[in-house]
Amino acid sequence: MATLRMRQPAVAATADRSFWLQDIAASPATQPLVGGEQVDVVIVGGGYTGLWTALRIRDLAPETRVTVLEADQCGSGASGRNGGQVHSWFAELDQISAVVGEEEGRALCADSVDAIAELEKLQRDGTIDMDLRLDGWLWTASSTAQEGAWNRAVAMTEAAGANRFRQLTGEEIKQRTGSSASYAGVVEPNAGTVHPAKLATGLRDLAIARGVAVHERSPVTEIVPGRTCLVRTAQGEVRAEKVVLAANAWLSALPELRRHLYVVASQVVATAEIPDLLDRIGWRDGASICDSQRQVLYYQRTPKGRVVFGRGSGNIAYAGNFGQSFNRSPEHGRDNIRELGRVYPELRGVPIDYDWAGPIDCVPEHVPVFDHLKGHPNIVFGMGYNGTGIAQTPIGGRVLASLVLERKDRWSGSGLVGLDRRKTMPPEPFRYLGAKLVRAAIARRNDAEIRNGRPGALTRFLSERTPGGGG
Repeated sequence: MATLRMRQPAVAATADRSFWLQDIAASPATQPLVGGEQVDVVIVGGGYTGLWTALRIRDLAPETRVTVLEADQCGSGASGRNGGQVHSWFAELDQISAVVGEEEGRALCADSVDAIAELEKLQRDGTIDMDLRLDGWLWTASSTAQEGAWNRAVAMTEAAGANRFRQLTGEEIKQRTGSSASYAGVVEPNAGTVHPAKLATGLRDLAIARGVAVHERSPVTEIVPGRTCLVRTAQGEVRAEKVVLAANAWLSALPELRRHLYVVASQVVATAEIPDLLDRIGWRDGASICDSQRQVLYYQRTPKGRVVFGRGSGNIAYAGNFGQSFNRSPEHGRDNIRELGRVYPELRGVPIDYDWAGPIDCVPEHVPVFDHLKGHPNIVFGMGYNGTGIAQTPIGGRVLASLVLERKDRWSGSGLVGLDRRKTMPPEPFRYLGAKLVRAAIARRNDAEIRNGRPGALTRFLSERTPGGGG
């Protein structure tokens, strides 16, 4: 059988890592793989998906020998550099239902509510200190073009009998956020913010405590499929009956998956600590906030009074290939800083202490997909969280655990399982060139709509060509 070649990571320099990782001086806590191991399951990737999968496997089958191989340190990928926003899947109920049907869509959204409760319990009982603050998630509009972006998901949620969202007035939004830029929206009260790196390293430590072997600084170079798979790193190898691929955007190395996967960079900045200024403008709580522009804007106030401000406006990877340029933009968050000044004029000129970027694994449906690799029933994968994973990867871990353990249950039978039913992307170079045109049009459209202007017909046409029809 053909060997699967894995893409090697461009490890970020310390100064290029996220604020979250630098804030806790995150570092590897385990030794690289050296020599040989034989286990039941090897998991490639030590982020949220890989670690939750390891924990779910150990919960279901405690005797299972599980090893996690992480290329850098656990949480060094998207899990440790996102915006730290925690909200349920009900915001995407319409998109999920389009993939799995309304009945299962409602169930999966309810599962994400349970996942938030699980995170809350982990913090409450002292298992993981993740700075979880369930002060709400605000989904807002800051221009007429954004108004009502939430209507379909909210209507479907109410039809499902779930009381997840409450309408907000402009004055309520200002009182919660300290900004008058957004003037309409909804809030999901049982949602909020988290410290992503504390969660990632906490999950790593919990997995180790529950008997999972974790090897950081152990990038997988290749996988030799077979009845027993051979997973090689630079200094060692693991033989395992089952393999889980949980490597986020790095899965674009595999042609079978790359046909369904596109990789973009998300850019985030963090200001200096300015708690007194934030208090003065009325921004005091731990709510997470999004506006509804096509290049998604997301932000939060940290417990110590920094503003973390993210935007989905980064690089596009040609053929899913990316390197050091995805770790930090040479523009150092210029778009983010400009938007920060629009949303918070009082913060113009505030020092930016951190800026970082990184690749995100996206699929056209904006809903993750799980399956076996074709011809390899003992190699499973999960990908395509599209930047929304803190309350969703605990569910992905259940799906992958059931697939690996060959359990016949609602998780292995989920409509999330099945790559063949998903849309494919155009081949290169058309994919890259088209994406550049589309993203440039989206940027122009955003700039016009934020000013309540009307973009030109060509810009509108091109901006609608985004996979999945969004941004």
